[in-house]
Amino acid sequence: MSSPEDAPPASLSLAPVLDLKAATPLAEALLALRGRELAIDASGVERLGAQCLQVLLSARNTWAEDGVGFGVTDPSGPFVETLALLGAPYPTFFERAELAA
Repeated sequence: MSSPEDAPPASLSLAPVLDLKAATPLAEALLALRGRELAIDASGVERLGAQCLQVLLSARNTWAEDGVGFGVTDPSGPFVETLALLGAPYPTFFERAELAA
């Protein structure tokens, strides 16, 4: 029987509008991928709200605690700009970093 750690890396594309209504579905989608290396595609994001940012930050911390790779790829301009405005600049919080062996 295989474990989540044996599963291939996962990817998730973010919705264009990440507002309050999108927070719960985003959290559920992320929870379903827990334990797998994850690349989140943010290329289509047009609007990012604080609630979805909280979900993403929580996921980032959860993946780090689990020792599993996590990163946001191809961030759109609006995604990067909103992260900066909300105090979570992209390179610091979401750029993919290799895990130490």
